Amino acid sequence: MDTHDTALTLHGYWRSGTSYRTRIALNAKGLAYRQVSHDLRTGEQRTPDYLALNPQGLVPALEVGGHVLTQSSAIIEWLDERYPHPPLLPTDADDRAMVRAMAMIVACDIHPLNNVRVLNRLRDELGTGSDAMRGWTGHWIMEGFGALESMVARYGGRFCFGDRLTVADCHIVPQLYSAERFGVDLTAFPRLLETVRRVREQPCVAAAHPDRQADAA
Repeated sequence: MDTHDTALTLHGYWRSGTSYRTRIALNAKGLAYRQVSHDLRTGEQRTPDYLALNPQGLVPALEVGGHVLTQSSAIIEWLDERYPHPPLLPTDADDRAMVRAMAMIVACDIHPLNNVRVLNRLRDELGTGSDAMRGWTGHWIMEGFGALESMVARYGGRFCFGDRLTVADCHIVPQLYSAERFGVDLTAFPRLLETVRRVREQPCVAAAHPDRQADAA
């Protein structure tokens, strides 16, 4: 499908890390898009209308050209293929694999264990107390960030990989925001913190910050 002149509608939520990472990619490409908010706190992502768009009942979803794309990492790579400038993946195959690995540490090993539906089940179904919940969240963030600290120290430059924004930044920046929100002690990750703070200054990244979204509350 040819989508270059097709309107984009992003279904998301201001504080959702997956929506945040998708906004960064959209902004980096200089794309105009409409946002539709689904409040995860009240279960709006499970309404019949939204489930008709995304049967998994998760955010984000991207409507484009009569199609609905889901799963943020897949959406970001689709954006990079459809709108290749500026690129979010390096040209070298080895470098692309490393960038994807950094992104997947967040997308596969940290974020899924700390998202709303997992935390709700820990609390509501398994009776996990607040202290144990904080310990659970911090554990998985610390494990993932330990690996990312080493990888950013080895491969990073102005950005998490090299000297231009990549898919790795799109994933890591929102995860650091989440870690800060959960009060995780991040002093063990000085290179990661320094790099992400620099990345956050980029206009396309700053505009994607949760606090700058219309549905922020």
